[in-house]
Amino acid sequence: MAANLPRIDDRQRRARLGRRHHLAGTARAADVVAVAGDLVGLHGSDPATVFLSARARLRRPERAVAALEAALYEERSLVRTLCMRRTMFVVPVDLVPVVQAAVTDALVPGERRRAARMVEDAGIAADGAAWLAAMEAETLAALTGLKEATGAEVSRAVEGLNHQIPVGEGTTWAGTVGMTSRVLFLLATEQRIVRGRPRGTWTSSQYRWSPIEAWLPGGVPTLPAETARAELARRYLATYGPATTADLKWWTGWTLGQARAALAAGAVEVALVGEGDGRGAVTSLSGRGSARPARGAGRPAGGPAGAPAGDMTPTAPSADAADATGWVLPDDLDPVPPPRPWVALLPSLDPVTMGWQQRAWYLGEYGPTLFDRNGNAGPTVWADGRVIGGWAQRRTGEVVYQLLEDPGKETAAAVAEAAAELEAWLGPMRITPRFPTPLQKTLAC
Repeated sequence: MAANLPRIDDRQRRARLGRRHHLAGTARAADVVAVAGDLVGLHGSDPATVFLSARARLRRPERAVAALEAALYEERSLVRTLCMRRTMFVVPVDLVPVVQAAVTDALVPGERRRAARMVEDAGIAADGAAWLAAMEAETLAALTGLKEATGAEVSRAVEGLNHQIPVGEGTTWAGTVGMTSRVLFLLATEQRIVRGRPRGTWTSSQYRWSPIEAWLPGGVPTLPAETARAELARRYLATYGPATTADLKWWTGWTLGQARAALAAGAVEVALVGEGDGRGAVTSLSGRGSARPARGAGRPAGGPAGAPAGDMTPTAPSADAADATGWVLPDDLDPVPPPRPWVALLPSLDPVTMGWQQRAWYLGEYGPTLFDRNGNAGPTVWADGRVIGGWAQRRTGEVVYQLLEDPGKETAAAVAEAAAELEAWLGPMRITPRFPTPLQKTLAC
């Protein structure tokens, strides 16, 4: 680590997180489009995550569903699109050209080759690419005439899409995949169609589809890939900085060379010094000490419910940041004052939980408890920029949580209040994460 680099410690990173991710009370946002823009997208693989993430950050959380649905389906200022890490995000419309050129365009050739090979292997056509092109043209024509349609409605309008292709033959997960979903996926990946209002409630993923011109009348503007990658890196660092090169590479899905080039276009290097040594870093966040067992979940001897006996380990110093360097924007070297103490119950795959590859400075040693084996984050409990536990909703609608360390009476009381508020907000809705995690599964029983 270069001795003369500006120094940023974990406490400063947590202060930035609370403010820039709109989680601290005074940093809550009035506008859901601003939230999606500042976070560079709301993670959308699980439809419920979008709404729960927005709710946690709005000054008026009771308006989260109405505000998001208005922005997505009426004002059309937000759109669902495949981008970072080949993952669905909800992003502001003006960000679509950036993520398309920076990330998604590179995914298209491989997805198209894979789909063509599936067509040929299934015996549907000898030339899979030509067959796909014909089906895409028919699908676009059908959607243009229908204005919007579900996948089932598109299948009825385009007869060739009714083919089912076997997948995973000879395995325990063998099944079939319909060509409707593959063709719609390809068209969406190329920004020729867009996902609209789903059937059912806001937790549904049975989207209606429309031509992209319904959101962007002239289609998606094109940008040079290098320009787009530099802009995406700039937006990422504005909210997530400081971040390491590995963080940016992982978050975007870029190659190491692409990440380095994007950072070189407009970032400055800083030293990440773990908990800090008092030099060049802001004072510590106001710590509110200590825990409480899960509401409705019993407490086994030796530790909180859902944790191994005796496991009350606090967050460890940021081992993955110690003696490391990160990146910030050139005008972002001044310390950010810590916000007032705050807590939040965030959903699975929330943007902040999934914002960095190197997570020890906010996650500590709780990864195996709160993430699945594929790296998907479950529902988490946060306090002052750190993960301190997890939560789940039971079939009865009760929101239960488990603190994995002792944060003190005030923090424990704030978490209990936040859980009760979330339970009341959810009402009759039931939330089941798409990717169950160990603690979430334990608490949901």
